[in-house]
Amino acid sequence: MRKSLLVYLSLLSSIFYFTFPSNAISSCNGPCQTSDDCDGQLICINGKCNDDPDVGTNICSGGSSPSPPEGNCQSSGTLTCGDNSYPTYTCSPPESSSTDAQLTLNDFSEGGDGGAPSECDESYHAKTELVVALSTGWFAGRSKCGSMIRISANGRSVTAKVVDECDSMHGCDSEHANQPPCKNNIVDGSDAVWEALGLDKEVGVVPVTWSMA
Repeated sequence: MRKSLLVYLSLLSSIFYFTFPSNAISSCNGPCQTSDDCDGQLICINGKCNDDPDVGTNICSGGSSPSPPEGNCQSSGTLTCGDNSYPTYTCSPPESSSTDAQLTLNDFSEGGDGGAPSECDESYHAKTELVVALSTGWFAGRSKCGSMIRISANGRSVTAKVVDECDSMHGCDSEHANQPPCKNNIVDGSDAVWEALGLDKEVGVVPVTWSMA
């Protein structure tokens, strides 16, 4: 009887080992602790591998993976914030005379969701100022500080000053107002920028194009 039990336990151990190897990569809705446990461009959300809403994958919803980012700007890693993991980037898509981007809304004033003072001038900025922050790759190590860019959307355009970085590498701390890292294609605009473009601030994210002014 004892020998039979040992054989049975050994068999169960073998099945478990081959079914759940320690280095298994999970697909849609599979278990995970970090995004490294997930297949391809899936990320770990609440302990399960799922589509990355920031990148726009729809693999788990029956679609296909998006094309590789233009200019081969791939994620450099992940940052875990609570139960969620986010891709980090050191690069942004190539700039052109009409660069595609996502416009987000930011409060650059003290106590706003921008967190610390703007990196370029160590100052806060009122909601009425036409100012923006750019993703890490476009910010290019402060090289665009003080530059004016032209943003176009909704049949309108506006010129705004670059005063800060929308950090694509770090986040989830007090310096970043506990916000996750920015995507690599963000123009983070003040209230005044949104109003000048006639956009609904409640939407939060809209596609735009931008260029150096």
